[in-house]
Amino acid sequence: MDLEEAFQAVGEFGIQQKWMVTVLILLQVYMAFQSMLIVLVGAAPEYHIESSVSPIASEEDLIKHVTFTEDISSIVTEWFLIRHQSYKVSLAGSLFFAGVLVGNVLFGPLSDKIGRKPVFLAGLFFEVLFGYATAFAPSYEVFALSRLLVGMMNGGMALVCFVLTQEYVGKAYWAMTGTLTNMTFAVGIALFAVLGYYVRHWRTLATVANSPGVLFLLLSVPFPESPRWLYSQGRAEQAERVLLSLAQRNGRNPALLSLKLASGSAPSQRSAGVLHLVTHPALRRRTVVLMYVWYACSLVYYGLTLNAGGDTGNRYVTVAMYGLVELPAYPLCIYFINKQWAGRRKTMASFLALAGFSCLFTMLIPVQAGSWFSATSLALLGKLMVSAAFNIVYVYTSELYPTVIRNAGLGVCSMSCRFGGILAPFVPSMKALHHSMPFMVFGLSGISAGGLGLLLPETLSKPIAETLEEMHSPAYQRILERQVHLFEEDLSKHKEIQ
Repeated sequence: MDLEEAFQAVGEFGIQQKWMVTVLILLQVYMAFQSMLIVLVGAAPEYHIESSVSPIASEEDLIKHVTFTEDISSIVTEWFLIRHQSYKVSLAGSLFFAGVLVGNVLFGPLSDKIGRKPVFLAGLFFEVLFGYATAFAPSYEVFALSRLLVGMMNGGMALVCFVLTQEYVGKAYWAMTGTLTNMTFAVGIALFAVLGYYVRHWRTLATVANSPGVLFLLLSVPFPESPRWLYSQGRAEQAERVLLSLAQRNGRNPALLSLKLASGSAPSQRSAGVLHLVTHPALRRRTVVLMYVWYACSLVYYGLTLNAGGDTGNRYVTVAMYGLVELPAYPLCIYFINKQWAGRRKTMASFLALAGFSCLFTMLIPVQAGSWFSATSLALLGKLMVSAAFNIVYVYTSELYPTVIRNAGLGVCSMSCRFGGILAPFVPSMKALHHSMPFMVFGLSGISAGGLGLLLPETLSKPIAETLEEMHSPAYQRILERQVHLFEEDLSKHKEIQ
């Protein structure tokens, strides 16, 4: 039997898979804590320089004459990161996302080579370790270095974690597990704001925010290797043992579980790497399109956050809203991407295009007309739409790549995503040319990405390729055609009954 038939025999989403996926999904809360940490521990309070008569000659003199008017504990107040030293707060945040970029590039191909589980556990272990280094950093330099290292572990481990939430279950549940993963990350952002409200000292906050990682690490150690990865590597016997273990814990007792290796399980196929994303014709086209889509999602998402997020006067409310505003996007995703008339491709393209048009329409509202609420509503609507597209592109990308090269593909796409995030803060400065330029950039990026996304193939109700050869093999195409035919028969029977 093939792998999907084996999952149906042992349980596509049984009790054991529900437990493992629940742990991996809740892990997103911890990863959100680490991603948002600099927002609160790098808070810059108002300050007053007492000496205004003579110029301050040195940093030591400055420290003696500075009084912070807000009772806030942060790296700013501890290391006096003000005036010409204030850039260090932004630098620490940039180092984290630079680490995420490096982690995306390194961890994806590594987990395709040596396995999901060892890379995932190693990444989580070192993220927790470096997270405590952040909390107890004796100097800014150690703090900044620890943020870089935490970012590397966070970026790489997040990729592998997302893939595992899908490879542990049957394909029918991929959209659900992927959506819940991204939704929980948004919830984690809001929970971090609540945690920061009650834990005000920055070192205590960093320690408390990092501690859940220890629990998740202990819970994840017993997890098995991904059966899909084992199967893609030609290790059918090991994959069978993992599936039989899942069946036993799910209360299933399949009479026969014998996996038949695909023709692409030869050593040459098992050695698939990043270069195949360039040399393989179908993968090359998919990768180019997906890289731009990921880039546009990140650019529009973070750009709209900077433009639509008003100053509420309360940093904790601001951080909470940053996460909560995304939540309505996820039920929309779950509904549309599982409908045959919509699917992954059309839904992703539509959400991107709607986000782009929302930005363009925002430009048409006159600034002098007192329509602040309407303009902000359109901008937030654009953010809602691009959040939905961002969620879909994660699920869609994992379905477009064969198992043997899935993490490498996700890593390359996520790398282009980070470039969008890096460029996003610079787009608002284009207001110097014309006040509508930032929204024009965001609008055209969203619309063009939506148009390019239509060039990708649909994956709904279609089998997932495990190896490169399966993508265009006659057997794979026959399975695909058979599944489509069975679906059409079921649909016609359903209409007759009605």
